[in-house]
Amino acid sequence: MTDLLADACARRVWLFDLDGTLVDSCPAHEAAFRQAIAEVAPGLLGSFRYADHTGASTREVALRLLGDTEEAARLARLKQRLYRENLETVAVFPGARRLLARLTAAGRAAYVVTGGSRASVERTLAARSLDAYFIDVLTGDDLPVSKPDPACYAYACEHWGLDPGAVVVLEDSAHGVASAVGAGLATVHVHVAEPAPGAVAARDLEEIAALLEAGTGTSAERVADTHVEVSGAG
Repeated sequence: MTDLLADACARRVWLFDLDGTLVDSCPAHEAAFRQAIAEVAPGLLGSFRYADHTGASTREVALRLLGDTEEAARLARLKQRLYRENLETVAVFPGARRLLARLTAAGRAAYVVTGGSRASVERTLAARSLDAYFIDVLTGDDLPVSKPDPACYAYACEHWGLDPGAVVVLEDSAHGVASAVGAGLATVHVHVAEPAPGAVAARDLEEIAALLEAGTGTSAERVADTHVEVSGAG
């Protein structure tokens, strides 16, 4: 499995999920959802499982719960406000800055592809001083569909003019992995011992950073050292 992980990490272009991958924000998102549901639709609170919706945008989750109604729109707005009010509880995962700094030093390209709203994502990245590491960000406000639909990552590659063969995706959820693998991209499932189908596991971001710092000389890395042209579309 180490060789598989090394080969994946040799890619020149890195697409990162945000919530649960780089930042430990899932508890804050779940708390905001539960508080919003308790106010807007308390009858749904007992059956709500946040894990069933990881990777989906807040708007899509609200639509699943309440249909295309004003109450769904109200739920989404409230949840987003509650989350943004509690950004101080969101921590960066160990190894995230080390990994991103290593990628920057090595001249590799990093982007974010997430189902979060643009306002929440930008505030989270800025609040944790992560925004400068990324060329660009695609959010749930920009993507045509939510994860696990492969169109998310297919759209990202098309939007930024990326060669899929040069890309590796880092995801924490089965939904995110399904989206990336379905788009034909090399995928690392982080913070797990056993990966979702099609991905390779990494126990944490420290493991990946250490692997990059070790300079593992796989055949994939020798190929990856060739120039890969990427664009910084806004």
